[in-house]
Amino acid sequence: MLEKLRAVENRYDELSFKSEQPDFYADPQKAAKLLREKNDLEPIIGAYRAYKAALQEMEEAQELMADPEMKELCQESYAAAKAAKEELYEKLQILLLPKDPNDDKSVIVEIRGGVGGEESALFAHSLFRMYSMYAAKQGWSVELLNYNETELGGVKEADFIVNGRGAYSRLKYESGVHRVQRVPETESGGRVHTSTATVAVLPEMEEVDVQINPADIEMQVYRASGAGGQHVNKTSSAVRLIHRPSGIVVACQEERSQLQNREKCMRMLASKLYEMEQERIQSENDGMRRSQVGTGMRNERIRTYNFPQGRVTDHRVGLTLYKIDSVMDGDLDEIINALATADQAEKLKNNEK
Repeated sequence: MLEKLRAVENRYDELSFKSEQPDFYADPQKAAKLLREKNDLEPIIGAYRAYKAALQEMEEAQELMADPEMKELCQESYAAAKAAKEELYEKLQILLLPKDPNDDKSVIVEIRGGVGGEESALFAHSLFRMYSMYAAKQGWSVELLNYNETELGGVKEADFIVNGRGAYSRLKYESGVHRVQRVPETESGGRVHTSTATVAVLPEMEEVDVQINPADIEMQVYRASGAGGQHVNKTSSAVRLIHRPSGIVVACQEERSQLQNREKCMRMLASKLYEMEQERIQSENDGMRRSQVGTGMRNERIRTYNFPQGRVTDHRVGLTLYKIDSVMDGDLDEIINALATADQAEKLKNNEK
């Protein structure tokens, strides 16, 4: 690991030298790429230099222990430096783990009502609200792609982009089946019902990231409408794209312009095709299997929201929180941090094998 850290430091020093040269910004695109690389290395360099400083303190304290008058004081300094060194070593192991190349990307989120009829649609709406509020807390923006309401205010399907650097690194753990246990508004007897909704989180891809043959796409246009035929557009601005080779269908009706809706559909299609290719690669390579925490398969039950007991349980890490109201208001960091930590621990374990 120390050899790798020395190589990282040499690369960082090289990038720092280049960024100080007068002609560094002559090629803005290249300069931006190098600065991104330098910024990505900074957390590793900061921890590595602190680690080397702790080693130096340990050596100096050990030398001074030979003086009887200094021994007690130096033992304390040595112990503090040793504890710092061990903590920094663990931190560096995590920082050196291979980074998911999509972590900095924005995401496309798809929510679908599952088992439970109208109650599942109402729960899907609650999840859409939860993620929208979480995005707002992070300073990210939400851009609707497709939103199919029910007459009672539920959502059959909601597709949207969360725009923000690092959105995928946080939201990738949300893919899977979410289960709710609560008394529906439509239930007169006060009985608790169990319903589900599915969530899929895809890193947002541009068309240039994925090769798409225009001849493989069938485009359909239709009039956008809301629940019960409300908000019907007079023009056919909504767009549906069918990718014939894969059978993937994407739709967007939130923009007034057919061109804008088609552009968003193409972004959705690129992301879905990328995900399909990644899953094919993972299935062919046992060594590239998803981690136990991972990003979650769409048919895997990952979390239960129990309203009568006021608790939220994430089944992947066995975490239960008794603050369901704040979680539904977008307070997701405690859950996501636990999932990210477990994911890192799993990757460290795999690295050691």
